[in-house]
Amino acid sequence: MELRPYQKEAMEAVQGQWDSGIKHTLLVLPTGTGKTIVFAKLAENCVRNGDRVLILAHRGELLAQAADKIAKATGLFCATEKADQTCLGSWFRIVVGSVQSLMREKRLRQFEADYFDTIIIDEAHHCVSDSYMKVLEHFPDAKVLGVTATPDRGDMKNLGKVFESLAYEYTLPKAIREGYLCPIKAQTVPLRLDIASVGTQAGDFKSGDLGNALDPYLEQIADEMSRVCRDRKTVVFLPLIKTSQKFCKILNEHGFSAAEVNGESDMRGQILSDFDTGKFNVLCNSMLLTEGWDCPSVDCVVVLRPTKVRSLYAQMVGRGTRLSPETEKTELLLLDFLWHTERHELCHPAHLICESDEVAKKMTENLEKVNGPMDLEEAEQKACEDVVAQREEALAKQLREMRNRKRKLVDPLQFEMSIQAEDLSGYVPAFGWEMGPPSESQVKTLEKLGIYPDEIECAGKASLLLDRLNARRHEGLTTPKQIRFLENKGFQHVGTWQFDDAKHLIDRIAGNGWRVPRSIIPQEYRPGE
Repeated sequence: MELRPYQKEAMEAVQGQWDSGIKHTLLVLPTGTGKTIVFAKLAENCVRNGDRVLILAHRGELLAQAADKIAKATGLFCATEKADQTCLGSWFRIVVGSVQSLMREKRLRQFEADYFDTIIIDEAHHCVSDSYMKVLEHFPDAKVLGVTATPDRGDMKNLGKVFESLAYEYTLPKAIREGYLCPIKAQTVPLRLDIASVGTQAGDFKSGDLGNALDPYLEQIADEMSRVCRDRKTVVFLPLIKTSQKFCKILNEHGFSAAEVNGESDMRGQILSDFDTGKFNVLCNSMLLTEGWDCPSVDCVVVLRPTKVRSLYAQMVGRGTRLSPETEKTELLLLDFLWHTERHELCHPAHLICESDEVAKKMTENLEKVNGPMDLEEAEQKACEDVVAQREEALAKQLREMRNRKRKLVDPLQFEMSIQAEDLSGYVPAFGWEMGPPSESQVKTLEKLGIYPDEIECAGKASLLLDRLNARRHEGLTTPKQIRFLENKGFQHVGTWQFDDAKHLIDRIAGNGWRVPRSIIPQEYRPGE
């Protein structure tokens, strides 16, 4: 099986972490980009090196899916450690194991501490739970890879307690741009749903409370769906089975061909198959289909289970991001409702692609003002521009206040704004080493390169800045000192210029007695124009 370029990069990055002595590392790939294939090939490499590999997951569907993909991708078969099945005595070198089974003390005691050389955790955002930790602690010397699709930095901070590094991350926007996932268009539905009274449990809204709060709005939601997605193949996520069943009935009364599926459905496989082949055009479920189910022809997702957990939100939306060459699917339509709540952590389409909470908030505000679907990448770009404008206004005020502070170095905030680096300004440390203070070496190097280091609070941010400065040098872009000098003269976004363009302009200013030539208007000046 020929791997895609990013899949090869991911494999090499993980192997590089292990080879460098980092035992616990993380791989982030969006839903639909073949994360199972990547860890299947990694498992194959481990087996070639003599390792015994454990694939650990929390659901039977994920174990079966992993075993199937490993067989198809590598020709290797798997033993199973689940319920009454055991891998002990099997000559297969790869084991798919249920964490619920393996966590039991009596079962774990049957395995020597060095029985598994490598452990791969599917849907790794679950692994901070006690059950996973018990298994990992029993095999302390094993190399560990966590695989997840979550873009949630909150999750990443928790995962930093288990993993030492992020080996590789392939983002949703990049997967869309490179043609491996379909574009997403978000549409805000002008229906305000009051969930202000819904309680929270384990960091998210209570499903029971959500079901009760959602009930009075189901008829109105069906009316809105009739208006915007009647001709689409739609999956609807709801908080409770009874809510899902009731909404399915309402949709059928509104002219849809809807079916409902849940963990207790006798004909679950048949219902999913009938939906896949087009017998139904809407499938309602109570969070059953967030993991381990693929139907590429889905071109509309309706999230009626509001959540504060980005990983969960991404999993729901991920049911519709796959390409479908066999159908006329060109995009995924994602319906977003105006959830009325005082809590600001609620996930919206913006959180699928925005690294910065500030940009996500602005993007959500913008989408609410648009009457119709809007491409997520275009919406993010507009939100970024709006946020940059707001920040520039705030920065101008701050720079006026700093005018009397004579520095030979550029302020980190000014540098980030000038080069328009959202990943720097929205940076949040995730792993232990990132959270510590910058090292003496980092501080000296930053100062040498023209950055004022006193306002950089952590080693992770210092490392990111140094990497960016090094990359800019190789790309022939402006230095911090050029940025500071020219922006103090009134020129804008000097961070996006080429080094030679800035040098040429500074030489002209120097030749004019360090004054800007009269023929140049700094606010309007663009290199090469």
